[in-house]
Amino acid sequence: MYIPPDFGTVTPYFFVENAESFVRFLIHGLGGIERLRSMRSDDKIANAQILIGTTTVMVSESSAAYPPMPGSFYLYVADADLSMQSALAHGATLEMKVQDMPYGDRQGGVRDAHGNIWWISQRLVHAAYSE
Repeated sequence: MYIPPDFGTVTPYFFVENAESFVRFLIHGLGGIERLRSMRSDDKIANAQILIGTTTVMVSESSAAYPPMPGSFYLYVADADLSMQSALAHGATLEMKVQDMPYGDRQGGVRDAHGNIWWISQRLVHAAYSE
């Protein structure tokens, strides 16, 4: 089995209203890099591929066949406090303030303008689990 570079066995795929705005949030709010974009005949995004850290996510404009569907995502970052500030500055709303968690992460949560929740987490310990 071949999986392209920067893709995982499971790759998040977002169907959102106003995909252009969502792509901007992924880039400016979460530090993503746009790798590919294809457009539909109505000038809406058919597929955009955004690299966030080590993972590519895909984005499409929603339609009657594929309506908007929010999700929840756990995002590891180098600095949870700084990443939280960036997400909030680019339109996210606070779900949970950044704090040290008992399982070894420093974590907070935001909801983007499209209804997705992002758990922004910084690993504090070098272990699979913390007691």
